[in-house]
Amino acid sequence: MKIKLAILTTLTTLTCASTFAASPDPMKPFPAPEAGFVRKVIQLPKVKNPELYRVQLLPGKMMEVDCNTRSLGGQLKKETAQGWGYDYWVLPQIQPGISTMMACDPNAPKKQAFVSVYSEELHRYNYKLPMVVYLPEGIELRYRIWSAKDKTKTAVNG
Repeated sequence: MKIKLAILTTLTTLTCASTFAASPDPMKPFPAPEAGFVRKVIQLPKVKNPELYRVQLLPGKMMEVDCNTRSLGGQLKKETAQGWGYDYWVLPQIQPGISTMMACDPNAPKKQAFVSVYSEELHRYNYKLPMVVYLPEGIELRYRIWSAKDKTKTAVNG
């Protein structure tokens, strides 16, 4: 019974993936952006051993900043495309965030810098499907790809 279930799961996954790949509109599974939102799409490059990679999503915007470290407030929420099972992310709102409170040189000029929503969350790397993120208008999406070494280490008893 377990083998039948594994085979059925594999066939379903392959069917969904081939349907997606064959679709003339790769955005068909994903809803259109609501009013006041934009849809951002990341197509990751094919890599060997994708299980060793993760993606960090960094929604934010360019802002005038001083010497303090800043971040914006908000939280990406994972949702699933109805009838397709593909994940996408939504940032419902963005708020003023936190800042360090260092005493900056009052004569130092302010500069433009990208300020992002703080998140340490890393997402699974899947180059076969686009990463789709819905953001409020005026918000930019940057991302960072993290990778691990193939070799692991063993912990010792303490």
